[in-house]
Amino acid sequence: MSAPKKLFIKTYGCQMNVYDSERMAEALGGQGYVETDQAAEADMILLNTCHIREKAAEKVYSELGRLKKLKVDKPDLKIGVAGCVAQAEGEEIMRRQPAVDLVVGPQSYHRLPAMEERLAQGQSALDTDFPEEDKFEQLKSRPKARRAPAAFLTVQEGCDKFCAFCVVPYTRGAEVSRPAEQVIREAQGLVERGVREVTLLGQNVNAYHGGMGLAALIRKLAKVDGLERIRYTTSHPNDMEDDLIAAHGDVPELMPYLHLPVQSGSDRILKRMNRKHTAESYLKLLERFRDARPDIVLSGDFIVGFPEETDADFEATMQLVEEVRYGYAYSFKYSARPGTPAAERATVDPEVADARLQRLQTLITRDQRAVQDAMVGREVSVLVERTGREAGQVVGKSDHLHSVHIENARARIGDIARVRIVASKSNSLAAVEV
Repeated sequence: MSAPKKLFIKTYGCQMNVYDSERMAEALGGQGYVETDQAAEADMILLNTCHIREKAAEKVYSELGRLKKLKVDKPDLKIGVAGCVAQAEGEEIMRRQPAVDLVVGPQSYHRLPAMEERLAQGQSALDTDFPEEDKFEQLKSRPKARRAPAAFLTVQEGCDKFCAFCVVPYTRGAEVSRPAEQVIREAQGLVERGVREVTLLGQNVNAYHGGMGLAALIRKLAKVDGLERIRYTTSHPNDMEDDLIAAHGDVPELMPYLHLPVQSGSDRILKRMNRKHTAESYLKLLERFRDARPDIVLSGDFIVGFPEETDADFEATMQLVEEVRYGYAYSFKYSARPGTPAAERATVDPEVADARLQRLQTLITRDQRAVQDAMVGREVSVLVERTGREAGQVVGKSDHLHSVHIENARARIGDIARVRIVASKSNSLAAVEV
């Protein structure tokens, strides 16, 4: 028997890209590939790219410049670019970097086996279509390897919102939901492979309508034997329905955590962003979640320095953060994405934007630490995911998504341990079993 071919995948960006990378590896598993964590020993290298952050494409080209040197000693090495930069740049990637053999968009990765066959015949391969066939159903016969106790599960893709700053509608396409029975079947398969927690993924996951809404899907998944925990991300305020809010109060498997991006606390900027919600409507929505689940931990996203943002607009964002007291929040300085409406507008002075970002992150860090410190003395459940650095220590995620180190643990990987929090550290909690 010939030695297996080795596949190295570098994943950029969001959780959906992590999920997609897993599926790419599974698709190529049928072609004789096994994964490696060393690019230098790979027979194929895939960069699964993200187009959200500043200069995303240029960072990919820089990485490609480093990787092409590997072809000197291994001429048969195949290099591919996948994901959203691949979708946006297409054949331009091959033109700018001839070392690239394969370019595949996020909706076409199920075609990787056929593309690999073309590469074996000495041809290049490009596929950035939005195919009609269901890519999720094309990989039913993929290998069933043992899984970590927590896994991502994509249920919805694409976006119809067209926020002025965002490229997702152009790289991922229109909103599409997977049929509920397909999602449930995949969740059952994950449980059979050792998974106890799933995070349902979507660009606008609460816009899910695969024969039912997201709340109904969550209730169905909660009945899957062995599936103990459910999360979902990322949500849009405009798609939040009553039954999903209610599910946080009456579905024990749905974890007390909500990521709901607002982007700005200024109604003027929200309108310029084409967000179609106001700061007040957002805050009222959060109140309803807290009424349904009083211990819920909230998370959000913010963009500072958006075109035409004034000092008053930024102060409105600071006021909103002060009011919400996020347990987690992610903040970024605006960077123009080519082809989006905001890219044509007057920009905020970079030094002003930097100063605003620093102030916002200082406030967010204060609140994150306060929420974490408030956990000390409480009992929570922790899904154990790995061993710790210290002898007898294991590490996992709490119901509220905090990283927890359990000392002198009896629990093993895959167990859900009941613990008492005894200390709050810089980015984690320490606990003992009860």
